[in-house]
Amino acid sequence: MKRGANLVAAAFALTALSYGLARFAYGLLLPQIRQELALSVSAAGWIGGSAFAAYCVGIVATFISNGKISPRGLTVIAGAAAALGMGLIVFAQSGLALGCGVALAGLSTGLTSPPLASAVAARIAEAQRAQANGFINAGTAAGIVFSGLAVVVAAGQWRQLYALFAMMGVGITLWLWFAVPRRVENTTGDFSLILLRRPGVLPLCCSAFLMGLASTAIWTFGADILRAEGGFSDRSIAWAWILLGAAGISGCTTGVLTGRFGVARVHRWALAGIAAGTLGLAAASVSALYGLAAMCLFGAAYIVSSGVYLIQGINLFPDRPDLGLGIPFLVLALGQTAGTPLFGAVLENAGVNVALCAFALAAGVAMLPRASAAGQPVKPPAGESPAENR
Repeated sequence: MKRGANLVAAAFALTALSYGLARFAYGLLLPQIRQELALSVSAAGWIGGSAFAAYCVGIVATFISNGKISPRGLTVIAGAAAALGMGLIVFAQSGLALGCGVALAGLSTGLTSPPLASAVAARIAEAQRAQANGFINAGTAAGIVFSGLAVVVAAGQWRQLYALFAMMGVGITLWLWFAVPRRVENTTGDFSLILLRRPGVLPLCCSAFLMGLASTAIWTFGADILRAEGGFSDRSIAWAWILLGAAGISGCTTGVLTGRFGVARVHRWALAGIAAGTLGLAAASVSALYGLAAMCLFGAAYIVSSGVYLIQGINLFPDRPDLGLGIPFLVLALGQTAGTPLFGAVLENAGVNVALCAFALAAGVAMLPRASAAGQPVKPPAGESPAENR
């Protein structure tokens, strides 16, 4: 039991590091970074997109390395990539150098979740896995809260903050070496495209892509919009980020909510929250309270929604939890990769209201593919080799 608790705690910390700090802190610190490095909106969008693209590369790498590199090895590499990427950001003097650091930091997120799902499946009882995975997924929100608090304490010092985050990454990487099991026996076999034929995979992927695309409006440009439209100071933006993360901690309850109300219903609520939060950001020009409320709603909805994708995917692939988590998160990241430069282009050419309405619409359309097909565990189709569950 202690071993399981230590694993979940370390996994929570890695999720906070890789998602909350290595990837999403870029959006929080973007106004300061743009000012110092003289980046255009489009350039900032392409750099942000590089993190999501690297995330996709990381997830594919975990698929390829299944059985060849242990969960411990993959999570240690993830922690090291986050620390090194943020270390490179500290010394960036140009958009190209910044992009290299952001991409390496983004790679860590792709290497994080699939091996953690495999480790949880191996060490946590089946009845507790949904709650454990939901709790670990909420580490993203904890990292966001921490980054916001750090900005409040050290306003304007984005290089020093990234240096702090990188040092934390070193400590978490060492912790993972002792907390994550070296060998996991509940996943076998190589990745095959035949796995994608399982019922429910296509609607899940369509929904995840649209949700990922829609989410980039706030993750990458939310801070810039609050500053430009709502007149927020750096300190006020940091507090908005803290509220976003604090609301996202509600994602710890994703497993409980889906058990009580059902996967499809909870996911519709979450996607509606993402759409409403994105639209609500446009009202920041009317009142700062509207902007803060929009950030809170988006934070809670995003973490719950991503947690539901996680649960749906693992239910579809009970024999391959790494794929069950990795496939929807990969497609979600593909949506974010496309969405970040796209939103930047729409923002520059059509204005903030058009951009926010278009991306809120994408979140609404993500509700159309039926999530219920992925709501219940399924057995591997004939012709696939089920893994042993121990």
